[in-house]
Amino acid sequence: MLLQMEQITKKYGDFTANHAIDFSLRSGEIHAIVGENGAGKTTLMRMLYGMEIPTSGSIKVRGKEVAFQSPRDAIANGIGMVHQHFMLFPSFTVAENIVIGSEPTPGIGFNRKQAVQQVEALSKQFGMPVPPDKKVADCSLGTQQRMEILKVLYRGADIIVLDEPTAVLTPLEVNELLSAIKNLASQGKSIILITHKLHEVMEVADRITVLRSGKVTGTLEKADTNIEELSRLMVGRELAPVIKQASMQGEPVLQVQDITVQGAGGKPVVEKVSFTVHAGEIVGIAGVSGNGQTELIQSICGLLPTHAGSTTLLGTPISNKQPNEIRQTGLAHVPEDRYQWGCAKDRTVLDNGVMGFQRSKQRMGILNKKALGDMVAGWVKKFDIKTSSIHTTAQYLSGGNLQKLIVARELAQETPFLITAEPTRGVDIGAMEFIHDQLLAKRKEGGAILLVSSELSEVMKLSDRILVMYEGKVVGEISGHESTEEALSFLMAGGGSNHEYN
Repeated sequence: MLLQMEQITKKYGDFTANHAIDFSLRSGEIHAIVGENGAGKTTLMRMLYGMEIPTSGSIKVRGKEVAFQSPRDAIANGIGMVHQHFMLFPSFTVAENIVIGSEPTPGIGFNRKQAVQQVEALSKQFGMPVPPDKKVADCSLGTQQRMEILKVLYRGADIIVLDEPTAVLTPLEVNELLSAIKNLASQGKSIILITHKLHEVMEVADRITVLRSGKVTGTLEKADTNIEELSRLMVGRELAPVIKQASMQGEPVLQVQDITVQGAGGKPVVEKVSFTVHAGEIVGIAGVSGNGQTELIQSICGLLPTHAGSTTLLGTPISNKQPNEIRQTGLAHVPEDRYQWGCAKDRTVLDNGVMGFQRSKQRMGILNKKALGDMVAGWVKKFDIKTSSIHTTAQYLSGGNLQKLIVARELAQETPFLITAEPTRGVDIGAMEFIHDQLLAKRKEGGAILLVSSELSEVMKLSDRILVMYEGKVVGEISGHESTEEALSFLMAGGGSNHEYN
């Protein structure tokens, strides 16, 4: 075996994150690790990468027992880790980011030309094209993901850990990355893939290890298992199918009329978009990332100015109003970037939970701390948010558990209208099932929901109507029960005009 982790246990006080875990990796193998949020996947890999020290257990690389004290030790032993959240310098070029820390320096100073040549050669060798001279700030997320992988390859990694690598990618970028992963394995690299997306696991993995509550519930050859069995091992039960009742379309709640939002240089990034969301319905927006969905949502929420057109919520004009004023009119918002827009990660779970409730849960200017604590503790239990305490700093929550906290907070606002962007990004299948049920329950109670998701299966499963955006415009509308991936993909690629599809 190339890698053996034996009886690995990691404790934080009284909490056991990993309990006597055995894990192995063969040369040239793709070994996936799956499990619910907080199951211990990332903690296990952080120990392999020298970011955490095991409480007990042993790690062997190429038959030799090792004890890493830092990532530098892991890198020296041919191990590289690509983290879920990219660690890049936006103002640096692609080549500069890839070689940083190990820059070619023959003679005096940094040899930029040689760095570009090395990155180009590496990119060609492993089939991961990147533009060496381009600034990272101007690169797509897919390009940034390839950069992170090339960074560890540049440092000579033979064992590559990929932590939720497809979480922020478009469907096309996902396909490209999965092909790149298979290509890496074919060239002798060994891959550890952490992901929630079981269809991706079944496409690329050779073996799969399932974790639940910090313990291994199974290690299986892909040929001997299926998605249903993996789901049962992950959550400990059968998953119930989503049951969506017929649309109960009521009065208009949100009305968007010919709105235009300008980007850099005055060019429209949203152009003359019109639609209505009624009470008792979910309207989905599909589209490849970067086609105006983000700017459309931020315009409605008051985070970006609307340059033309109008938006009304419950009959009240809200265009270019302040975000707080718009929320008080009846809007709640689950943002697509939970770290930038959805939380204050250096504050506690409690502090993040009460955002937006500071007025309703106070009397004469004094917050009712007990009521607030009980409210957030109730969400933690209901949404199965894995945290040692509501006083834990939010940055120590896994991405999926933080996402559940934000969804719980926004649903608890009980507003007539909810915008939810990427509501299940980074969450496990059990939590995804629960969040979907909560959205459908709000719809059943007469709530109006605007859903934006890069997961076509999610949009198709939940939406009564689906709008498709391309280059800042709505290029088609398809009823939810008649939608197909083929029809949506055709429109997402620009194959349609601005009219309704039945």
